[in-house]
Amino acid sequence: MKLMKSYEEQLSLEVEQRRMTVELIKLISDLWYENNIELLLFRNQLIDRNASEILNLLDYAKEFVQKPISISNVLKIAKKIREMDLPPAKIDIGKLAYVFHLTGETDMEDFVLKKLGDAHNKNGIKPKDVVLYGFGRIGRLLARELMSRTGKGVQMRLRAIVTRGQITKEVLEKRASMLRKDSVHGYFKGSVKVDFEQQALIINGTTVFVISADGPEDPDYTKYGIRDALIIDNTGAFRTEEALSRHLKAKGADKVLLTAPGIGNVPNIVYGVNQHHFDPDKHSVFSAASCTTNAITPVLKVVNDTLGIKHGHIETIHAYTNDQNLVDNMHKKYRRGRAAALNMVITETGAGKAVSKAVPELAGKLTSNAIRVPVPNGSLAILNLNLQTKTSKEDLNAIMKKYALEGDLVEQIRYSLSNELVSSDIVGTLEPAIFDSHATIVSKGGDNALLYVWYDNEYGYSHQVLGLAKYIAKVRRFAYY
Repeated sequence: MKLMKSYEEQLSLEVEQRRMTVELIKLISDLWYENNIELLLFRNQLIDRNASEILNLLDYAKEFVQKPISISNVLKIAKKIREMDLPPAKIDIGKLAYVFHLTGETDMEDFVLKKLGDAHNKNGIKPKDVVLYGFGRIGRLLARELMSRTGKGVQMRLRAIVTRGQITKEVLEKRASMLRKDSVHGYFKGSVKVDFEQQALIINGTTVFVISADGPEDPDYTKYGIRDALIIDNTGAFRTEEALSRHLKAKGADKVLLTAPGIGNVPNIVYGVNQHHFDPDKHSVFSAASCTTNAITPVLKVVNDTLGIKHGHIETIHAYTNDQNLVDNMHKKYRRGRAAALNMVITETGAGKAVSKAVPELAGKLTSNAIRVPVPNGSLAILNLNLQTKTSKEDLNAIMKKYALEGDLVEQIRYSLSNELVSSDIVGTLEPAIFDSHATIVSKGGDNALLYVWYDNEYGYSHQVLGLAKYIAKVRRFAYY
């Protein structure tokens, strides 16, 4: 019979765990701000986390991988990384601890050396200036993330924000206020000040110019010391190759990334799935597709690659957006004129068709529709799939768990272990697809499956945009995750 530890023993253990966690927090901060080395724990960001948050992430990690990953394990790994004098890198210390346990090796320091020893051969990135063209929901989240993850500035540097209309002191103050506070995502963990003389926002002590322009070709970015910039268009107003190419006529602009589905010849990319089909040296205009397409495509690719999909239907239960009316009023589209916070609204989505641009094998196999519901953020896609290979709920979940843990889609798929998951729980999740393992349904015959995929249609999508932006800008660091 296992004896329960006394209260004093439990308290002593908790104190020691927190002491080690505080030591880990300092290492995380030092590595990030001094060496631009970002430590993660099974894709969870660790920068600016407190001790309780990190210990909770460790509890999730142990349950997820079914291995005895402890704070002492990850602290030992972080210490070794600190000693190694690595180039800028992104390293998942949870994954390192997991693989260490899998291999059965006994010397953790030697193991870390072997796994990260070739990092110096994958260095050589040049910082990229970034301009946000449009400053709405996605634009502000991108600004938050870009400024929070600047580090030593060796990757992407937010240099300017472009908006329409006159830039008065009142306008700048309002822009700053909306960046500081968000009704869905809370307070920005940083400082935002206004410099009206320079017509700029000072974010975390760094100047970000606010530029007024009536069209994409109007700004002269070189006047602000900006060169070869990646323009991230968040307006959705310019979606064809011709329209987006207008950005390239502006002085100082180099590449364009649209945060909406592109039309015609514009490459629609789901980062993690098909970005390598488009060489940044040969293309100048890109699209990050839609939030729904980014949520369902990674999961559909996994199912199609492993079991095969005959055909299927995608139904999205989507948070309402700014495109809908707050109260009943005229709208160019049917049903969207009704009050968004009071109604479930059936509407169309092109996500099912858009998937085939990233996974051509699924062309013509999927139908899709959407229901907008009265929540401000947090959405759910229900994938009803007829499979080529019969399976079971247990086997299908095992497949998804494997791909969430290893392979090319670990940044895109989060495997949820909770049977209490609801939409507010996924707000702020980095991955664009949260696979709800407890909700999976497989027919008795094994050839039909219902999969439930949650997604933060703002935050998760913004991280996909940034992943693609880093690929386009060629500032991807050495990574182990």
